[in-house]
Amino acid sequence: MYLNAVAKVGVCYGMLGNDLPTKRDVVALYQKNGITRMRIYDANQEALQALGGSNIEVTVGVPNEDLQKLASNQSEANTWVQKNIKNYPNVNFKYIAVGNEFRSPFLLEAMDNLLDAISTFGLKDKVKVTTAIDTTILGETNPPSKGAFRADTFGFIAPIGKFLVANGSPLLVNMYPYKAYIDSKGNFSLDYALFKSPGVVLKDGALGYQNLFDAMIDTFHWALEKVGAGSLEIVVSGTGWPTSGGNATTLENQKSYVLNLIDHVKGTQGTPKKPGKSIETYIFAMFDENQKTPVSENFWGLFTPNKQIKYPINFD
Repeated sequence: MYLNAVAKVGVCYGMLGNDLPTKRDVVALYQKNGITRMRIYDANQEALQALGGSNIEVTVGVPNEDLQKLASNQSEANTWVQKNIKNYPNVNFKYIAVGNEFRSPFLLEAMDNLLDAISTFGLKDKVKVTTAIDTTILGETNPPSKGAFRADTFGFIAPIGKFLVANGSPLLVNMYPYKAYIDSKGNFSLDYALFKSPGVVLKDGALGYQNLFDAMIDTFHWALEKVGAGSLEIVVSGTGWPTSGGNATTLENQKSYVLNLIDHVKGTQGTPKKPGKSIETYIFAMFDENQKTPVSENFWGLFTPNKQIKYPINFD
């Protein structure tokens, strides 16, 4: 089973902006601020070159549009690993995230071929092959113990879970209490979403939930149990709060969410269903990105494009 021994919070580095710093400046900014984990969404060669020797733990994505090619041909997978992993021995790769919120028969085949490729290159103990899913794959979600994957996704998620368990990899989950709060249309309080509730808000049998983040993670734990993958470690591969562009999007709300999140996941309380350990988490995102659509996606950054942090954050 995958073990998360170091409670460090990572940050997702999206690049959909025409005013962002150079890749080398971004790596330097991670180092200056003590951010030791980075998620990138494709194997951007300039970013990988900049990461060499930095010791930042990197999750590198394989874009959805590449999966059919990688699934259909082992040599394509070998070439991908050679070009993007093997050629960067000074980059500290942690995960290969095969696809992002992608549901297709190609996904598991691509994961399998990439796993074979990293094994061929002797990298199986260095980097884990996984994928990132999101909350739309769930059907029932409330309370968490009712958590289940949608019936039309069972055939997709069960083999993925089996693959990850067999290979000691975690499951990456993009999980946004902000979006759940907005979609709930008042069923969840803002304090519950921002880790500010003074006591238990939701009772689920013997378990009590004081924040929406824990409830959402445990919903996945319950759902995974129902497809025979209850032992899977969950890594929160993207979570955050926007400062503009929608309802409840203020700097103060982002600050509350991010600072409270960091305190929460670095502690050892875990979640009510899985207590006693820290939760590996990646905050979305490093920068505001002005080329994302819709416009509500533009303002999730912890930093402005001119490298100014929006408020003090202790990532250690």
